[in-house]
Amino acid sequence: MNYEKIKDNYFYSNNKTKLQLNVIHNYLANESYWAKNIPIEIVKKSIKGSLCFAIFFDNKQIGFCRVISDEATFAYLADVFIVSDYRGKGLSKLFLEFVCNYPNFKKLRRFMLATKDTHNLYKKFGFTPLSTPERFMEIKPFESY
Repeated sequence: MNYEKIKDNYFYSNNKTKLQLNVIHNYLANESYWAKNIPIEIVKKSIKGSLCFAIFFDNKQIGFCRVISDEATFAYLADVFIVSDYRGKGLSKLFLEFVCNYPNFKKLRRFMLATKDTHNLYKKFGFTPLSTPERFMEIKPFESY
């Protein structure tokens, strides 16, 4: 399902054919703290297996995130970013509003994410610390690429 919106000359879309892989890979591999040095093949595979959302300005991709989900009960928000030249304009809030309003996410039982430093942003959209962290486990064989 194509899900799109235009607001203040910014174009929001979940259409994967519009994604600019070079922008996504460059940010993740060189600027993010969570995916430093990630190989482009892994980025391609992660996009293939996820719902992806992006923001564009003048046909240039300026933001991205992906959601791993069955679109019925569970979702995990990942790889959220706005390129540095476009930060400080409130776009992260508008972008997250667009993503969270995706119709198939409205009745999810659980929507999760992990963040090191943007808790206050996500709180505005209803995300809270884990209510029962003792129930959650992970396998984490390595920290970085």
